Amino acid sequence: MFMRILAFICFFIFLFGSACTNLNQKSNKKPLSMINLDKNIVQQTMDSLNARYTDLDAERAEKGLSQMAALWTEEDGNPGAFISFCLENYVNEDGERETLFNSLSDKIELITGYFHKIDVGLKAPLHLAGGELNVVDREMGGYDVSAHFREDMFTNKLAFTVILNFPSYNLQEKQQLGEKWTGLQWAYARMGDWFASRIPAEIQQSVSNALTTADTYISDYNIVVGSLRNDAGDTLFPEGLKLISHWGLRDELKSNYADKTLGLEKQRLIYTVMKRIINQEIPERVVNKDDVQWNPVSNQVYENGKEIQVTPEPDTRYKVFLNNFLALKAEDLYTPSQPTYIQRAFDGNMEFSKEEVRDMFTRFISSEQVKQVAGLIKQRLGRELEPFDIWYDGFKSRSSISESDLTGKTSKLYPDAKYFERDLPGIMNRLGFSAAESQRICDKVQVDASRGAGHAWGAVMKGDKARLRTRIPDSGMDYKGYNIAMHEFGHNVEQTISLYDVDYYMMNGVPNTAFTEALAFIFQKRDLEVLGIKGDNPQKDFFMALDIFWGCYEIMGVSLVDMAAWEWLYAHPDATPAQLKENVIRIAREIWNEYYAPVLGEKDSPILAIYSHMIDNPLYLANYPMGHLIEFQLEEHLKGKSFATEVLRIYRMGRLAPQLWMKNATGRELSIEPMLQAVKNAVENLK
Repeated sequence: MFMRILAFICFFIFLFGSACTNLNQKSNKKPLSMINLDKNIVQQTMDSLNARYTDLDAERAEKGLSQMAALWTEEDGNPGAFISFCLENYVNEDGERETLFNSLSDKIELITGYFHKIDVGLKAPLHLAGGELNVVDREMGGYDVSAHFREDMFTNKLAFTVILNFPSYNLQEKQQLGEKWTGLQWAYARMGDWFASRIPAEIQQSVSNALTTADTYISDYNIVVGSLRNDAGDTLFPEGLKLISHWGLRDELKSNYADKTLGLEKQRLIYTVMKRIINQEIPERVVNKDDVQWNPVSNQVYENGKEIQVTPEPDTRYKVFLNNFLALKAEDLYTPSQPTYIQRAFDGNMEFSKEEVRDMFTRFISSEQVKQVAGLIKQRLGRELEPFDIWYDGFKSRSSISESDLTGKTSKLYPDAKYFERDLPGIMNRLGFSAAESQRICDKVQVDASRGAGHAWGAVMKGDKARLRTRIPDSGMDYKGYNIAMHEFGHNVEQTISLYDVDYYMMNGVPNTAFTEALAFIFQKRDLEVLGIKGDNPQKDFFMALDIFWGCYEIMGVSLVDMAAWEWLYAHPDATPAQLKENVIRIAREIWNEYYAPVLGEKDSPILAIYSHMIDNPLYLANYPMGHLIEFQLEEHLKGKSFATEVLRIYRMGRLAPQLWMKNATGRELSIEPMLQAVKNAVENLK
């Protein structure tokens, strides 16, 4: 029986083998012959449309034709076929166009919704807590079931029907025109985003393979800190305590500000572990292993009390990073409007330009407020600041509460994932949502124990559920897992409201992931309130501003490293993992020396390169500080208002352009100025 099952599995993998192309294999498939039709052909088609329709919207028609021409290939037909297709499929009458839009929207939701459900199932072994992964788990987890969808839509020319009738708008156009658009016009524009590029299925599959490999690598990158030893041979952490890099290590470091006895020594040891990971000096033998002891300072490894010889991790971290770059760079040829992944990540996904983001971040981290807040932290700690104090956590109301006490409470409340899931309506109710609204939203959320640090995964079609994943040990949900779960639940609430409550399916979601991060931060910040631990500090607004500010200061530097690393890769596309490592560390040190060393000391620290999302989620990091800025302006707006009412109103707006969303939500565009002013006031009042 076993052999029959194995044979079936092997056949199944073989069946999908052509789609699961390895990054290191060269495809025999001929590249698309992008012919970029002559402008005369576009004009000739325009002349024919003008002759046919006396009320032709010339601007829309010309935009659609030009975008079609940029993606038309020899395989699609000659110029005559292009003209004939346009004349047959252009929809001029508003009512007919809306009917076409509704039909397309329904079908896209259906197809992508079921693709997503399949993807959730295939990736379940990679994402959920469980045993060892096998070849089937890894191969099928990396399979992109939707890879052929867009290619098929171009082959049957339905994609061209979309482009012709619902052309895409670039970032500048959305910013200039979007404020005057109706909801339907915005939905048309979002429909246009669907087929703005023509990436072949095999390249999409290579990207899926690379990103899934990166996600699995990070999800299994744990350090058993209970096996760490200091120079005296002492163990500082609980036996068996396993922390994922970097999130778990960072959160453990944060928690030790409350430990006045061993906290500082623990923090320094974790900081040393982080540097070993960045430099790839970490012994490969200690990653995700608990059968040896490791002194990170001397980098010696012991087994049964005797030192053993080990080898360092062979630049795997940077090989994974490089494979992501190579996979995503392969898309460049097929995205003429945004011909680099950097442009697609910022102008396309974030809808903020890279230059705008970089300027905002550098002005923020070089502000006078940084030194003022650092001085306040130094005073509160009673010592000189050290590099790991970028994670100072003393402005939060929980900073004076023992984490073990909090874990005692959360593990009793939530012994497993289902207990947390059953309490979701209660959590929302305690945050001010009505019982009916709480139940409506929470019925659409499923909670699972996570293999990795935790994440939220929204549904793609109505009728499906959003997924909440967080780490839950056998002893029950510890405080770290609960805090992460509250963050992920904030994502789920946004994902559900912005899918079910928007006027048009094409508007589902938020302008970019920074906006969902903002609500996740807002929920996470209320974790103690949900546990019934009330804070009555009259200065809480000052401390909230300082806490968000310091979090932005840390993650903006990390994001600048990420951006500069990608720029270096585009300038050096033939780099080796060793060269990438050398330059990521160089970039991290340079940014540290300019913006952080004058405040936190220790020249040449590489610590800004530790963030795991740099490895498994390319160019995502900028969304975190942007999310914090949005969070701050939302919190300012929410003061004195019904939390539940405003969250529902704001997140029902859907995927407008970022600055228009902010104006509609809070009355002003996103800026660093409100936070800088609030921090200035906080420092003056707390002196």
